[in-house]
Amino acid sequence: MDLNHDACYSAIQVRDARYDGRFFTAVKTTRIYCRPVCPARTPLSKNVTFYTTAAAAQEAGYHPCLRCRPETAPELGPGHELPDSVSRALQLIELGALDEDGVDGLARRLGVGERQLRRHFRQHLGASPVAVAQTRRVLLAKQLIHETHLPMAEIAFASGFGSIRRFNEIFHDLFGRAPGELRRAGKPEVSAEQEGEIKLLLRYRPPYDWAAMLDFLRLRAIPGIERVEGDAYARTICLDGRQGTVTVRPGTGNALQAVVRFPRLQALPAIIARLRRVFDLASDPVAIAAQFSRDPVLTALIQARPGLRVPGAWDGFELAMRAVLGQQITVAAAIRLAGKLVAAHGAPMAQPDASLTHVFPLPEAVAAAELASLGMPRSRAATLSAVAAAAVADKHLFDAGSGLGESVLRLREIRGIGEWTAQYIALRQLREPDAFPSADIGLIRALERLESREYTPAQLLERAEAWRPWRAYAAQHLWAA
Repeated sequence: MDLNHDACYSAIQVRDARYDGRFFTAVKTTRIYCRPVCPARTPLSKNVTFYTTAAAAQEAGYHPCLRCRPETAPELGPGHELPDSVSRALQLIELGALDEDGVDGLARRLGVGERQLRRHFRQHLGASPVAVAQTRRVLLAKQLIHETHLPMAEIAFASGFGSIRRFNEIFHDLFGRAPGELRRAGKPEVSAEQEGEIKLLLRYRPPYDWAAMLDFLRLRAIPGIERVEGDAYARTICLDGRQGTVTVRPGTGNALQAVVRFPRLQALPAIIARLRRVFDLASDPVAIAAQFSRDPVLTALIQARPGLRVPGAWDGFELAMRAVLGQQITVAAAIRLAGKLVAAHGAPMAQPDASLTHVFPLPEAVAAAELASLGMPRSRAATLSAVAAAAVADKHLFDAGSGLGESVLRLREIRGIGEWTAQYIALRQLREPDAFPSADIGLIRALERLESREYTPAQLLERAEAWRPWRAYAAQHLWAA
């Protein structure tokens, strides 16, 4: 993305929060890079250059500012400013794709050549895929240094570094000092111990309608798996056979506070990535509102619910099961069936947390089970079994590896998965901002009430053309209405 020097400099002169996370200011005289809102004295225009990403600034030899802390800048979500392959690659990198398969494997999952992927990253992000992943690790480590009292060795592994030695080397290169010297003197170090409890803040761009997010999750909370109590959401999680819990509530400033209890510290980056997707922390409500400003219906809905987000999913298979269970029945009825599925085939928690007693069933368990006995039509039970078999056969079935159209077609190849279910999975799990289940009766009824006219699914789809590329957010506003 091209950055206009004068426009960017004007933004940092007034510390314009609208540009926080959209670019970073690198100061040539100090070799430091900052957020646009940095409280330090504004450097001379001739002494600064601008980068679209923190990774580009770090790869150019600059190190993060200790005052404005670039690791606390809100991240940019998927949008039309980046090519589809780059947006999807960033989502997969955040979830640890490079650790699994490297750049070549990432390119294969995206259906592009490795050289093409590297070229697109250079062109649009100013850094290589590896540099982006490395910067994520450094900034997460820096956040943990400032926001927790974990020992440095635990921070190294919790932020994704493979060794303490590599962790120390990178921080010496960036800051000219050991990682521990970045932490202000104060309380003694406290180990995460066996539970692996870590508290940290997850930033977002305001406004954020937390009440609406909590209401959505409360209505769909599966017994034994999820709990909404007061202003907090809690759930069980299972990664690579290990169990844990996460609890999320409002934090200080424009942030949510997450409490993660998981026995394997190395899983923290993946857990954070999933939480960011569940709570849609990368969206930009101001940009979305601007896109809808020419539509009086959407403008009124946004004015009534500013900061409304699209709730995501913790796990793709779990979300697909929810979507199938919810076909042609009420949300409450679907949740009762989901509770039966969990009680019958979910693994019990080794250490239950009050009402959090199970983890969601694995695809292998569902594929081998007789599901009609749970009290559902045989056709729906057959669809659940088909989805589970497909998930067993393809571990990347619910990854954002391809565009919206291709993803929907791939999901519709599963027996019993129609257009509505595929679009709903794309909307909540694949985080496709333009996904739109046009046959949804709730969307149709909401728009009919707002515009006092009747709509067919085809007419609604035509009406939604004006809402691209944010149709998923239009759908969420209509559902909320």
